[in-house]
Amino acid sequence: MKISTKGRYSLEALLYMALLPEGEYCSTRTIAENTGISDGYLEQLFIHLRKAKIIRGIRGPQGGYVPGDDLSRITVGDILRAVEGPLEPVACVNSFQCPAVESCISRHTWSELYHEIRDCVDSISLADLVEAYYAMDKLEYAI
Repeated sequence: MKISTKGRYSLEALLYMALLPEGEYCSTRTIAENTGISDGYLEQLFIHLRKAKIIRGIRGPQGGYVPGDDLSRITVGDILRAVEGPLEPVACVNSFQCPAVESCISRHTWSELYHEIRDCVDSISLADLVEAYYAMDKLEYAI
């Protein structure tokens, strides 16, 4: 499974917002300037993220976006599903409409892979990523 730029950029933008002081609104222009992601592309991604209530925004000169919920309740899985769609590696994993569902020899493998991916991305919150980000500064490297 390959995550597209939609998923990667959405996660990067949300992490940027999560690192700001709580409640501070941020424009797509500011995010673009600090991440290198196109402002126009962010606007397109934010349509999906707003619809999923992962972010919320206000208009006007002091407007912008903030995370739509507590950082501990927004998961990487939520973000990826909002912009990428379903995370199933193949379409038949959660569909029982496939005529070969009972006899498919590979369905179990795809189902197990999906459950591992889902469990992983749903176990990582934005709060976890913020904590990991700040922990990076404390690492000491020795050669």
